[in-house]
Amino acid sequence: MSEQKKILESFSEKETFQFARELAEGAKPGEVYCLSGDLGVGKTIFTKGFAAGLGITEPVSSPTFTIVQIYEEGRLPLYHFDVYRIEDIEEMEEIGYEDCFYGEGVCLVEWAELIREILPENCKKIRIVKDLEKGYDYRRIELED
Repeated sequence: MSEQKKILESFSEKETFQFARELAEGAKPGEVYCLSGDLGVGKTIFTKGFAAGLGITEPVSSPTFTIVQIYEEGRLPLYHFDVYRIEDIEEMEEIGYEDCFYGEGVCLVEWAELIREILPENCKKIRIVKDLEKGYDYRRIELED
């Protein structure tokens, strides 16, 4: 199976939010989206847009200290992981990640590269990159299926 890569350019938080929203509108149960990018690139803005695309209206924030935040009010449950503080893969087992990764909802995993060994093979990769030469708010968003 060949991987497809799509590159989008965003020049504002609003554009990043909208791209994520549109992506989520087509999301299907059991999909896992791996979100990577340096601190401050807009992963939380992206996640807020993704949640909006699923019909979630409650406030969305990064679960940095709780590892996973669950939103169940949309058309599909959203399991939002931030694994930045995971020190041992067993922590993921303790919180029952498999129920989320292989369940009826959609997972969005920030810092997914830190748990590479337990990610499903068919996860979708999203990378957000800044390029200050193109402007302070510029982001290149790379999506790989």
